[in-house]
Amino acid sequence: MKLVLATRNKGKIVELQRIIAEVIPGVELIGTDSFPNLDDIEETEDSFIGNALLKAHAVAKATGLPAIADDSGLSVNALNGAPGIFSARYAGTHGDDLANLKKVLSDMDGVLDRSAAFHCAAAFAKPDGFEFVVEAKLLGKLTTRPIGEEGFGYDPIFMPDGFDVTTAQMRPSEKDRISHRGTAFRALVPKVLDTL
Repeated sequence: MKLVLATRNKGKIVELQRIIAEVIPGVELIGTDSFPNLDDIEETEDSFIGNALLKAHAVAKATGLPAIADDSGLSVNALNGAPGIFSARYAGTHGDDLANLKKVLSDMDGVLDRSAAFHCAAAFAKPDGFEFVVEAKLLGKLTTRPIGEEGFGYDPIFMPDGFDVTTAQMRPSEKDRISHRGTAFRALVPKVLDTL
């Protein structure tokens, strides 16, 4: 079985392959970089769900294969929910993880309320227009500096509730068990299986 992951983000592809393979052994997951003629999809919706569905439908239609997409990001209470759906381009350039992380830390300099959450909307779409989506979140707080070498994105500054380490200090399998993406995709995959 082939499924297209609607992303070119290498870190996200590795993470999703690991999570999905646990639930669907033998599935072949293909990133959009395997389709050189496929243009990047502009995220024009105003919610994680909207953007996830937009990407899943666009990739399914363009490739003729079922597609899985997610839109995920960090929401910081003291920043009125920012960076939110703009998490991947918060500092201005899409995918510059270090610049985005530094901007959040700069914006939070001296702020006492460091509560935050990782959000994920995971969507599935087929070329015929069939769709469904699930959401998940992971509550936590921001550190004052990056800690840890694992993961990607905002992982080095996010400490989940109930833990004394950041998600960048966790082994990948440990992070997958609690992460917003892990929770969302474990809920999504059985529904995918029911439709194929």
